[in-house]
Formats: sequence, C-alpha cells, structure tokens
Amino acid sequence: LAKDADAMEAMAAEEATFAKLRTPWKWAVRRRIWDMMEAEDYAEWPRPVHHRIPNFVGAEAAAMRLADLPEFQSASLVKVNPDTPQRPVRRLVLSEGKTLLTPQPRLRTGFFSTLSVDENLEPGMRVDQLTNSKGVAQHGTQVTLDAQYTVDLVVVGSTAVCPATGARVGKGEGFAELEWGILSGQGNLDPQATLVVTTV
Repeated sequence: LAKDADAMEAMAAEEATFAKLRTPWKWAVRRRIWDMMEAEDYAEWPRPVHHRIPNFVGAEAAAMRLADLPEFQSASLVKVNPDTPQRPVRRLVLSEGKTLLTPQPRLRTGFFSTLSVDENLEPGMRVDQLTNSKGVAQHGTQVTLDAQYTVDLVVVGSTAVCPATGARVGKGEGFAELEWGILSGQGNLDPQATLVVTTV
C-alpha cells in the first residue's frame, strides 16, 4: 500500500505540472477565433460556433484540396471526425470508394463506425445520407474495440492551426486525442507514421 500511495502522490504532482500548461492560452485562442468568425461572418451553420469545431465558409473547398494529397489518394481507410465542417471530407472519402471510420459524436452511443458505398449505401440512397451522425448511427457498421483494421489517414477538425508548426487547437474536450490514443494503443494506427491533417 505504501508503494500505491507513493505512486498516487507522484501522479498527482505530474498532473499538477501539466495542468498549469493545459488550458488558459488555448481558451484565449479559441475565444478569439470564435468571436472573429461570428463578427466577420466567416461562420456557417450551426451557429454560434462557440464551443464547437466551427463550420466555416469554404469547408467544401478545403475538403476538395484534401483530394489532391498523395496520402489521401493512396489511403484505403480514413478516420474523419464527426463535426459539421468535415462533412464534405466524409462525403469525399465515400465518393472516392474508400472506407470511412468515424467516431460517434462525443463517443455517446458507441465507439467507431465504418461506412463504405459498397457495404452501407442502400438502393435509392445518396452518399450524403451516410455523412451525418444520424446516417452513421442508422447505416454504419459498429466497430468493436478488438477489431482488426489499419487507419491510413486521420482527418481532424480544428478551431485554430499554427501555419508554421501545424499545431492545432480543437474545441477543448480532448476527443481527437482520446481517439488517437485508443487507436494507437489498440494497434489500429502507427503513431509514428500515420499522417494527421485538418481542414480549415
């Protein structure tokens, strides 16, 4: 028990150190971007964009630029976050004949689902019907934690991105990091080799 107490004390000290670095500056950046997007009318529905990955004017064009990346072209399975500005990316993945891996929003009703035109598009349906959270829940194939698959490319949403370093800030809930940790821990992606891109 003494070793447990020592370990807990050490973890608490480490957590306190990281907590100081964690949020104040990120929230200042988020707030500045969200306010600017609303004030300058760069925001798209759903609005207001505060406390979410903001949808933006040009989200469709940003998705189309992704199609030009060799890493996208060679990918078979692409993980894309469930936020509104990445809906055009999910549509692109499916339209290009790739398999889409997408988490349930906030991981509330499950973990991940896969979708592909061959497996999930029923007669009379449009691809777009598979790209929102309702369509994923109704038509997607739920993935178990022990399923064997390999993620070739990860697309995340962002509130802000540093153009010099590629560092990103999301909405502040840590789901992208949690999903990355689970996928890499389960061996479904190589954290040293899997490319992560964002559309902004």
